[in-house]
Parts: sequence; C-alpha cells; structure tokens
Amino acid sequence: MEWIPVNNLNDIKPDKDGKAFVLFYKSGTPNSDCAYDNLSRVKDAKVYAVDVNKVRNLHPHFGVNSVPSLVVEKDGKVQNIVKGCQTDNYFSNIIHEQSSGITNAEGKPQKRVTVYSTPTCPYCNKLKQYLDKHGIKYTDINVAADQNAATEMVRKSGQRGVPQTEIGGQMIIGFDTARISKLLNIPTE
Repeated sequence: MEWIPVNNLNDIKPDKDGKAFVLFYKSGTPNSDCAYDNLSRVKDAKVYAVDVNKVRNLHPHFGVNSVPSLVVEKDGKVQNIVKGCQTDNYFSNIIHEQSSGITNAEGKPQKRVTVYSTPTCPYCNKLKQYLDKHGIKYTDINVAADQNAATEMVRKSGQRGVPQTEIGGQMIIGFDTARISKLLNIPTE
C-alpha cells in the first residue's frame, strides 16, 4: 500500500489506466481510522489521502459529503464513492476491480446493492426479506439514524420516501419487485 497525502487537487495523479483512488477521512475518528487501517492492508494499491482536518476544500469537487469516503475516479470523472469503513477485502476488490467484490448465493458476481430504509417501514422490511430470500447481499442504511445518508439518498433520487434501493448506480423508489428482479437477474416467480 502506498499512501499519498493530498493538499490540493493537483496532487492527485491518475495511474496509466486513468484511475485514481482518493480516501477522504477525518483522522482521530473511529470510522475514518477504521477505513484508513483497512485500506492500509490492501496490497499493490496507491491511494491518495485527504485528511479533512487539514484540507477542507476538495470534497465538493468529488461530491463527497461524509467521511470516510473512498472515491474511485477514472479519466477525471467520479465512478464510485464507497462510504464508511469496509473490510480490507472489500476495499481490495474495489481497487483491483474484482466486480463489485460481492457475489450472490451461487457465487456469481452481483451488482452493488444499497437499501435505504427505516426500522418502522413495513415495505423496507419486505424488500430486505425479498433480497434475503434470493441470496442477494446488500448494505442497509437506516436513514432515520443517519442524516448524511438521508441527504445523500435525496440527492441521488430526488425523493424522501423509503424504501429506496440503489443497484449498480440506479435508484429504485419503493418496493418495485419487477425492476429489482430485472436489475439483479432474479427469476420472476
């Protein structure tokens, strides 16, 4: 792992494939320290490090509104933002492009799935049961407990209601089994 500290935008130099990985973090906070430590264990990686305690003006350029966030940039465009502390294996899969790093119950690559929900929403629970039933791995974000995530959800979809599901960068409003099944190749029942 090679960490490259960033003080300004010009410090970030894409690799020969036009890619750059930029971690926005706040040193001294548990979640950010966790992300930094887990990324440190990724072999053969070069990651630019932006400590928001020291550098405060770069996050808007990348659309980052919470830390820790790992930005995947290609050819000067943001391809993905991975929020929170993930495992070193998850980060390694992202950096080394092993699909989304997620496989379904049959071991086949699966698109990244994020469910935005609240604990009291019955359709949120039905959606998660549906995904569980079909062996789909997903990240569940409780927007009632995380205002930054709620704001990010509204920014992505323009909608406040839950459930919302992001599948491979596409937002789905509500428990739309037909669209979810199509995007995740779940056979219709």
